[in-house]
Amino acid sequence: MNLLASRSSRMKASEIRELLKLLDQPDIISFAGGIPDPALFPADAIRDAYAEVLGGAEAGAALQYQVSEGYLPLRRWLAGQMGKLGVACDEANIFITSGSQQALDYLGKLFLSPNDTALVTWPTYLGALQAFNAYEPRYDRLRPEGGNMTPDAYRAAATANGGKVKFAYLVPDFANPTGNTLDRKQREAVLDLAGELDIAVIEDAAYRALRYDGDGVPPILALDCARSGGIDKARTLYCGSFSKILSPGMRVGWVCAPRHVVEKLVLMKQASDLHSPSINQLVMHRVAESVFDGQVDKLIGAYRERRDGLLGALEANMPDGVTWSRPEGGMFVWVTLPEGSDATELLARSVKEARVAFVPGNAFYADGTGRNTLRLSFTLADRRAVTEGIPRLAALFKG
Repeated sequence: MNLLASRSSRMKASEIRELLKLLDQPDIISFAGGIPDPALFPADAIRDAYAEVLGGAEAGAALQYQVSEGYLPLRRWLAGQMGKLGVACDEANIFITSGSQQALDYLGKLFLSPNDTALVTWPTYLGALQAFNAYEPRYDRLRPEGGNMTPDAYRAAATANGGKVKFAYLVPDFANPTGNTLDRKQREAVLDLAGELDIAVIEDAAYRALRYDGDGVPPILALDCARSGGIDKARTLYCGSFSKILSPGMRVGWVCAPRHVVEKLVLMKQASDLHSPSINQLVMHRVAESVFDGQVDKLIGAYRERRDGLLGALEANMPDGVTWSRPEGGMFVWVTLPEGSDATELLARSVKEARVAFVPGNAFYADGTGRNTLRLSFTLADRRAVTEGIPRLAALFKG
């Protein structure tokens, strides 16, 4: 063990990955895993696409090495999708990854030297902290809603710790874990701060398509392109994923970014795994072209109903002093308990006594605070889970 790199000490097991093991226990009602409902996967379309690819002229390409940038027709399709979001780009601005988690790892590797500073929200996506931790950064708090430090103060803190501020990372649409969405003014403020600090912005858009209420807000990258004069002059790096809409198991994500950034990411891919699986990219292209919009509509209908059911159950059962977010989309509701509560201790009681699982909130805080918070996911929360599980949780909170 004394031969391991210093970065290994910052590698920790994901509390969420550990909690997913509880899903194998049939009597556990789980609001823990932020995963899509497998019953809603477009399994028929995916099965047919694999058969078509392997049974036709594309079989050789599907089973062969692929260019590191990714399958060209898929990149072109994604460039068209980004155009619909207000980001004019072409395939040279699209880089295919093995899920958006790999994108976060690559971007951490690209920007972070030991002791550099990453700006993240309190709380933020746990997987991002895990990805960045390997590159030994420090974290400072990003407050898109207002109350940021001055640029000089951020710089001074970073310098005092032996590094520089390198990027701001955030999930602006239906954030994991809070479910919150940044309005346009808040997104513009992030760009203002990034401009003053001359840093990158990493926009994690994993949940963007899952909007159930309200009007959409332009991606930060779209706002950046309008300011800067185009994507190749932008500082924002957009991380997208098919995992929440089509299939997480196929592990297909992407980065939309200036060409000079894509070129660096391609070099990382060549040194890491050469390319994402060819066959999955070919199949994902076929499936996305044929069913993406319809699949989004199906998920919105199903998940909106489950979100409403969870919010209604919380309203009907939770005691005074417990509050929660009311997300316009995504997969999560964020619950805040009275000060002094400890959700980690509560989880142990909940699993043992109530047979209900959730994710303690402190896992999402770079500084380990937030012990009186927790995350509930509603994507697998059918009527029985909500009507039985939430009253059990509420009884524990009252106790």
